[in-house]
Amino acid sequence: MTDRRLLLVHAHPDDESIVTGATMAKYAAEGVEVTLVTCTRGEEGEIIPPELAHLGSDRDDTLGEHRVGELDKACLAMGVRDHRFLGGPGRYRDSGMMGAATNQRRGCFWQADAEEAAHLLAQVIREVRPQVVVTYDDNGGYGHPDHIQAHRVAVRAFERAAERALPGTPWQTRKLYAVAQPRSVIEESVERLRSAPGPFTAPATASDIAPGTPDRLVTARIDASAHWPAKVLAMRAHATQISVDGELFALSNGTAQEIQAVEYFTQLAGPVARRGPNGYESDLFA
Repeated sequence: MTDRRLLLVHAHPDDESIVTGATMAKYAAEGVEVTLVTCTRGEEGEIIPPELAHLGSDRDDTLGEHRVGELDKACLAMGVRDHRFLGGPGRYRDSGMMGAATNQRRGCFWQADAEEAAHLLAQVIREVRPQVVVTYDDNGGYGHPDHIQAHRVAVRAFERAAERALPGTPWQTRKLYAVAQPRSVIEESVERLRSAPGPFTAPATASDIAPGTPDRLVTARIDASAHWPAKVLAMRAHATQISVDGELFALSNGTAQEIQAVEYFTQLAGPVARRGPNGYESDLFA
């Protein structure tokens, strides 16, 4: 066991597994105390399997309740024992994709008071005292309103927690990271997927997967290859949202993506660690 603590802020159930699942499993296996804070229950998610279509979001939030159970299973697969919903389950509702009518719904995360939400998150940060916090970049990775809001809330909470640390308690949280998807890594993946997309649709360009992060902005590369099976199990747990086939997966758009256990991050705040010969940090706690 170690005294290292990692806190991740994600928008919906399944986000944690797709972009940070291997990293979470790696650190949990090393004895790091991993805390996951999820901002919504994902009530507006598009359901993939026809046999689960009855969970649609117009049925008294049955989908959100179901996705809580999926998240529990995913956390178990990754070895994560501390999971919390921001403000409690259902405090903030999934806002849906940018431009959807649900963006204006009362109680959705996009319409939340960011300072109030940051206050709630800062309370968790002060309790857990993680050395490292992980969230999204200012575009939320791909422009989803809840991801953008999660970034805003996490950045503000990171600042507020430091401002109001408990008297006599040494301030522990030093580094803030955003999930990164290097453009070069996505482009290389697309080239492989064009010839072997499995049962899914091959991406035509890198933008079919994600806008990507300019390589020059990526600061950390976490090789969690040994924990690839745990990531796959976690992704399979989110059966309403993710189709998994061998080493590939697809979301509701059916576009093939590789399940990768080397995950990347961009440091947003804190002391800059020395990078290795490959240009990256290899440990978020460095």
